[in-house]
Amino acid sequence: MKRLTTLLLSVVAIAGLSGCQKDAEQAAVAAPQQTFKWKLVTSWPKNFPGLGTAPERFATMVNDMSAGRLQIKVYGAGELVPALQVFDAVSQGTAEMGHSGAYYWKGKAAAAQFFTSVPFGLTAQEMNGWIQYGGGQQLWEEVYAPFNLLPLPGGNTGVQMGGWFNKEINSVSDLEGLKMRIPGLGGEVLARAGGTPVTLPGGEIFTSLQTGAIDATEWVGPYNDLAFGLHKVAKHYYYPGWHEPGSMMEFVINKTAFEKLPKDLQAIVRVATKAVNEDMLAEYTTRNQAALTELKEKHGVDVRAFPDDVLSKLQVLSEQVVAEVSAADPLAQKVYNSYKNYRDQVKAYHAVSEQAYINARD
Repeated sequence: MKRLTTLLLSVVAIAGLSGCQKDAEQAAVAAPQQTFKWKLVTSWPKNFPGLGTAPERFATMVNDMSAGRLQIKVYGAGELVPALQVFDAVSQGTAEMGHSGAYYWKGKAAAAQFFTSVPFGLTAQEMNGWIQYGGGQQLWEEVYAPFNLLPLPGGNTGVQMGGWFNKEINSVSDLEGLKMRIPGLGGEVLARAGGTPVTLPGGEIFTSLQTGAIDATEWVGPYNDLAFGLHKVAKHYYYPGWHEPGSMMEFVINKTAFEKLPKDLQAIVRVATKAVNEDMLAEYTTRNQAALTELKEKHGVDVRAFPDDVLSKLQVLSEQVVAEVSAADPLAQKVYNSYKNYRDQVKAYHAVSEQAYINARD
């Protein structure tokens, strides 16, 4: 009888432990997971086509994939911080994340501008290749590491237009004395050609051109330029965008905030940035021609190519400028060496693939 009683008590005890374990497991499943709320500041007007809608899509995507565990509120330029203070705001933790263009931060790190676009450099397809498989991402992270930032691709506009001018550009001499809104390395090249580069956020371009504060401007391309109404304040629309042949936008993330996320949320953020990076290029590829047609046929815009001798001179000056900028900073030199080596390789292959096919198609 004692033995039977002991056996029964053991069975009851085991059943009790099993029940407690199940209760604990059920409680763990039922327990609410931690929710994170981030701020994302941008350099673009709120919901501006392409540039401004990309971070909005990103925020929606992250919210959906995380089932609301990571909620991101997007701020347009000037809503939380000025357009050109995104880098500092994220670095300092005012916002956990930002969306902008790396060439705006050349004053922080000379090498930063290589991660937006280089005059006569990589196209959008080539830029993605360098970043993802050519060592570009690792170098980008190295450049931003001192600022507690993690950079990730955030979209690409493709080849941009050459810009809006209130006078004809028939020779290189027409660039002398020209005040033009053009950031990054393209601005340095313009200065070498005798012009005066001006860096302005998008929201200030129209008024500056209208009032004569600047004589010319580049922005993006027909899709965005039409939205800003630049055809109302400039006569001539030039192509191609020699200064920005494949302009990559960036997401910058405060590393401290990112490292506080669980691994699955970190993965969601990375995947969502890749999706937005691909989506933006697809949108610009689709929208630009319709906008260009409207500019020409509805608004009578004078669309013309830069003269060949102007482009040739700008290319020579570009090589000089990029070489000098690189030589002045060891990290910039390291980045440019990687960029140039990749460009040389992909250019050789594209001569017998992309370029050869387009020539044949035409």
